[in-house]
Amino acid sequence: MESIYLKEFEERLKKMKEALESSVLNLKDEMEAIVLDHGILDSLDMASLESDSMSHRALLKQQRRELDEVIHALSKIKNARYGICEESGDAIPIERLRAEPHARYCFNDAKKIEK
Repeated sequence: MESIYLKEFEERLKKMKEALESSVLNLKDEMEAIVLDHGILDSLDMASLESDSMSHRALLKQQRRELDEVIHALSKIKNARYGICEESGDAIPIERLRAEPHARYCFNDAKKIEK
């Protein structure tokens, strides 16, 4: 991959990493605040608290997973493996990387793996 593209993707991935790290920290803080801000609760409050907690946990899990993918992509840049499909070894098209900079697979292999 041309170095101009590598710089573009490395910058985007670093920005994504910073944003995701910040978001993960904020979600953790919100989850702690939700728990600490509630004293004795009635059953309706408990149900609402549990619903909020489930939503926060799901979002936190998704963002951690995405953060892991971004970190993996950054390591691939350092190891000169970025933009190469982990399944077939083919080049991942620039268009796909622009849409999903942390893509591990070319489009065809991604479709196979998702099934």
